[in-house]
Amino acid sequence: MDRQSPDEIEIEDGAATIPDRKSFETLSYQGEEVMIDTHLAGNQFVKFQIEGADGENPELYFINTKTHRAHMRFMSAVGLPRARPGEGAQMRGVLVYRPRLKGSNGDRGLYTFEFNPNDRYPYETIKKAYKLLIGKSAELRGRLGYYPMPAALIRYHEEKDLYADAPFRVYLDEDLFGDIDYLPLNPGESFGRLRIMELDEYPRPREIVLYRSLPNEMPRSAGIITEARQTPLSHVNLRAIQDKVPNAFIAEASQMKQVSSLAGKYVYYKVEAGGFTLREAKDEEVEAHFAKLRPVKPQKPSRDLEETRIRALDDIGFEDWKSVGVKAANLAAMSSFELSEGVIPQGFAVPFHFYHTFMNHNGFYEKVAELFSEHEKGGDSEALRKALGDFRRLIRDGDFPDDLRERLAKIHASFPEGTSLRCRSSTNNEDLPGFSGAGLYDSCTHRVDEGHLANSIKQVFASLWNFRAVQEREFYRIDHTLTAMGVLIHPNYDEEKANGVAVTTDILYRTEGTYYLNTQVGEDLVTNPEEDSIPEELLLDWFDAGKTKVMRRSNHAKGGLILSAKHLEQLREGLGIIHNRFAKLYGYSYEAKDFAMELEFKVTREGKLSIKQARPWIFSE
Repeated sequence: MDRQSPDEIEIEDGAATIPDRKSFETLSYQGEEVMIDTHLAGNQFVKFQIEGADGENPELYFINTKTHRAHMRFMSAVGLPRARPGEGAQMRGVLVYRPRLKGSNGDRGLYTFEFNPNDRYPYETIKKAYKLLIGKSAELRGRLGYYPMPAALIRYHEEKDLYADAPFRVYLDEDLFGDIDYLPLNPGESFGRLRIMELDEYPRPREIVLYRSLPNEMPRSAGIITEARQTPLSHVNLRAIQDKVPNAFIAEASQMKQVSSLAGKYVYYKVEAGGFTLREAKDEEVEAHFAKLRPVKPQKPSRDLEETRIRALDDIGFEDWKSVGVKAANLAAMSSFELSEGVIPQGFAVPFHFYHTFMNHNGFYEKVAELFSEHEKGGDSEALRKALGDFRRLIRDGDFPDDLRERLAKIHASFPEGTSLRCRSSTNNEDLPGFSGAGLYDSCTHRVDEGHLANSIKQVFASLWNFRAVQEREFYRIDHTLTAMGVLIHPNYDEEKANGVAVTTDILYRTEGTYYLNTQVGEDLVTNPEEDSIPEELLLDWFDAGKTKVMRRSNHAKGGLILSAKHLEQLREGLGIIHNRFAKLYGYSYEAKDFAMELEFKVTREGKLSIKQARPWIFSE
């Protein structure tokens, strides 16, 4: 067919100009059908083509990307010849809309332009393309930057000095994903009373809460806003996902009139990829919403009290979770995987039988019945919080039967002298598919000067009665007396060089073929970070750890990445094995889109990688 100029093509194929936002939306595509351009999945983008780019009169075509997902299909439709590789006359690019970032004009809504992954045009050619784009689009002026793809990134670093005076900004991965003023961590919608919180205040289940920094505890709430940036792996977001409530980072939210004017009122709150909605709500809307959420019938968690032995992790399998808890069973299961030697710590699992026997021995089940009977009469949540605090003190002061004390002492003595032990909660009410229980229960370290191991075991038992845990079980109508605590025991790691969390799919940026990692220096936990702590965010390629993408750097690192190339390669190999093996154990295909595993790991003071936990990732609905 005859070659059509930009002015001659019909809107079904493309356009010569993009005068405004509506025109961009007409030409754009957003979805998962991106062919080989997997990094564009979920983004809104318009492809473009420049003909005669090395001449005096280049022609720019904006492609209707809804119609033509590939440049070659557009070229065939409008009669453009295919240039041979290496010829500079033809440039094939993409405009990507990034709603969370601000352009140089200060308005939210940034556009970046990029070219094919193997193209490496020189600076002068990139500048020429930029001027052509803004010359043909009023919408792009003041909000267009350049994003160099892999081959172009190499050339960019070679010519970096030339870009110092460029009329546009260059955006690298860490720029695109580090300077965000809105981040939808868990999309969804909810109703509740909006409350601006202090860190020492606790939300109620019907409150939508706004925190200026990240709280260390996150009881159930109706929705979450934080002015401090979260990561998807913080306890705050894990609770939001588990509770199916909207959660977003919104910079300076308390200063926004649309937010502050609604404080203390019932509101409707919705979190979406492109922004959030907050409006006043009617009482009947709120009541109807909460009436739908709670399960109708009581739930009875499975527990096996017949297993009475404290067993080494090597003697436990995945199927033993009903007697020792999922945390212990999953760690034991990983001991049999084809992972690097020493990555999985060795230790023991104290079964639910110990907790049940301890509770009976001290008459604590009767105390539980009295406590909830009093609470049902009064219904005061603050009174319940205080009563639970008193009950936890009773548990910590309780007596262990002599035979159980002797067996704990024997296990303690089996570790090398002077070893501090980590005693970790492992219940039948956490780390389950569809319910992570993240942050509900406590673990503790038993130091060499802290006497009998039973003292620390009782601290872990007591955490079953944390207010946040009781509140969560109440909401889901889970029988408190059938919830049981096991304890996972392994050597404690002091002075660790790094700690982190990884998920076996990209849960935030939705890229294909990558693992999502958060890492921080030392003992500043990624799940419960210190105030103003910014962890490192990486996307680790499934097949090549050398293709790691840095999405955000740690503010505690002194340069370079926190994890070494060796650690990244160990993680890359381990994450693939762990994903595939657990997918089979949980009854999923390893290719299932709704299955992933979340891991907690650390680098010890000796520089060795250690994986200390694995549980199913809970996907938002």
